[in-house]
Amino acid sequence: MTRPAARGGSRASADRLARLLNLVPYLLARPGIEIAEAADDLGVTERQLREDLELLWVCGLPGYGPGDLIDMAFDGDRVTITYDAGIDRPLRLTPDEALALVVALRMLAETPGVTNREAVERALAKIEDAAGDLVGAPVEVRLPADTRRVEALRAAVEGGRALRITYYTAARDETTERTIDPLRMLMVGGRAYVEAWCRRVEAVRLFRADRIDAVTELDEPAVVPPQARPHDLTDGVFRPSPDLPLITLRVGRGERWITEYYPCERVEAGDGDHWLVSLRVTDLAWARRFVLGLGPDVTVVAPAELAEQVRAAATAALDAYASPAPAARQGAPDAAAAPPAADPAVAAGPR
Repeated sequence: MTRPAARGGSRASADRLARLLNLVPYLLARPGIEIAEAADDLGVTERQLREDLELLWVCGLPGYGPGDLIDMAFDGDRVTITYDAGIDRPLRLTPDEALALVVALRMLAETPGVTNREAVERALAKIEDAAGDLVGAPVEVRLPADTRRVEALRAAVEGGRALRITYYTAARDETTERTIDPLRMLMVGGRAYVEAWCRRVEAVRLFRADRIDAVTELDEPAVVPPQARPHDLTDGVFRPSPDLPLITLRVGRGERWITEYYPCERVEAGDGDHWLVSLRVTDLAWARRFVLGLGPDVTVVAPAELAEQVRAAATAALDAYASPAPAARQGAPDAAAAPPAADPAVAAGPR
């Protein structure tokens, strides 16, 4: 088995949802249209259109039984919508639907990086006005983050002020002081970031809001050099490239989740239930901490340098457990004695 890691899944799903929502009214207005003509109009291949039509068979109203689902009739290569499941009826929100929509819009209004917050708030006001008592009491939404820090960063971006931050870099496990010139706030993968020109490295960098330990707004404007360009974050924050270290791991069934969570270059079936997984990493120091946190069902295959670093770290951890505590030397109960050390060569590292 060899397969590439799936990328841009959420974006592809959103694109398909938009096509499906457009497809039903399009077909309703053109009964008996040829599939080839419809595909050309909609900018998709015939194969993709047929797959979308197959998906429409199982779309419809709650209940999802006879009379609830969208229905179509095919005559050779022509298609006609025979039942639209009420998609052309005016939208009537239930109390739960109205509340869910209000919460979603309020969260969007609080999300860093939303460029037109006024449009979101106007839409929210219209829905609340139309829903009336359906939404019940006012709803306040807070993102799961340090709200004051995010607001401070947002204010600096909007005010065009430079910042001095204390930042923790997880890849190198170090904390540094930096002066940055903010470009924008954004939300990626549920986390708030400030993208800025970092004067320390003289390049554009992304700083996670929850890793900024301290922030001070300076009494000077942000000065972004002309060569500074925002990152393309379409496929996420991390962008694997050939110049980054490539690691190969042997993973058991319980750790296969990493192939869905991280962009992998190669996934192959190994012996038994194990897979051989190859992926790019920022550096081997990050990879060492990553592997040590995965547990005993993961083994480093390559590079040898990473395997040795993991072995050394696992050995040091096991030695710490094997050394008797001071209380034990003074006659502490046997229950306090450390467990026997395992062989660190067997697994990538302890949980």
